Amino acid sequence: MQNNPNGPYDDVFSNLAKIVEDIVKNMPENQHARIVGYTIITRQPSSDDPQVYHFDPPEDDDDIPYEVIESDDWIFITVTLPADIKNAPYADIDRDRVSIIVDDKSVTVMLDNPVDRIHSHYRVHRGVLDIMLKKVRQY
Repeated sequence: MQNNPNGPYDDVFSNLAKIVEDIVKNMPENQHARIVGYTIITRQPSSDDPQVYHFDPPEDDDDIPYEVIESDDWIFITVTLPADIKNAPYADIDRDRVSIIVDDKSVTVMLDNPVDRIHSHYRVHRGVLDIMLKKVRQY
């Protein structure tokens, strides 16, 4: 086995991602299927389903690309991390914004709804930063 600086199993996971893509393409409702982080969604969206906001690709290499998905109770932000990061990425969660820091780059995502910082969290796993933000209930 060759020594891979990004991890010894990266080739395995790359092949697994291709297999999952093929599986999703062959699903009965594949025209509605999409993969978000580690979740495969196959049903057709309705007006009650979470909303997906696609942002334009970064204008230069210094930007951090991310995707935001929002449901009634949660806001999910997914960041695909570059392979050559030197420090652990993190998210600074505030009531109305999230700052994403990756090495010397950062981006601030302004939130339309306030979030509960205590019940919000983030996770870095296999090159993906997933941020889960619990919305504050508004009466």
